[in-house]
Amino acid sequence: QASELVQFLLVKDQKKIPIKRADILKNIIRKGAYSEVVNRAGKTLQEVFGLKLVEIDTKRHTYILINNLPRPEGEYLCRDKEKEKMGLLLVVLSFIFMKGNSVKDSALWEFLNLLRVYPGKQHRVFGDVRKLLMGEFVQQKYLETTSIPLTDPQEFMFHWGPRAEKETSKKDVLKFVAKIQGKDPKFWASQYSEAEATP
Repeated sequence: QASELVQFLLVKDQKKIPIKRADILKNIIRKGAYSEVVNRAGKTLQEVFGLKLVEIDTKRHTYILINNLPRPEGEYLCRDKEKEKMGLLLVVLSFIFMKGNSVKDSALWEFLNLLRVYPGKQHRVFGDVRKLLMGEFVQQKYLETTSIPLTDPQEFMFHWGPRAEKETSKKDVLKFVAKIQGKDPKFWASQYSEAEATP
């Protein structure tokens, strides 16, 4: 059963959409053996695939498999589409963190325009960037959005999602920003102390 669960989780994870306990119970496991099978599957995923099974919502029992986001040292051995998307994600997470952990969608689009990434236009690597951020990255729990009340047209705030919290750290993101800007991370005093305080 554990190997069936491993296969099930790997298939589900290809879209990086969180996996619900109800789906696991329905498809794979009888209730009694649940935690033992999940633990065994988690061990296999860690040892064989280098993936970690993490519960991101203990009320709804939702799991994700986490890998490490590309580290800011830029260890991109192969530049494929997935890595490029992760690179864009890292830039977006950095921007959110540097702006105090939440940012208005209009400010994010302005920032991306500076990088020649336009939300309304097809990008040769990322496709529809608005769909990538508001759809894929939000579904995958890398980003979270909250709507700002009484705005017309509707405006949103972007925040880090639980997957981002698990796969990267504020310390890494600050190092990444410092490297790009050629400055010492301590240059940003409040972000530096926040990054040092979070594991």
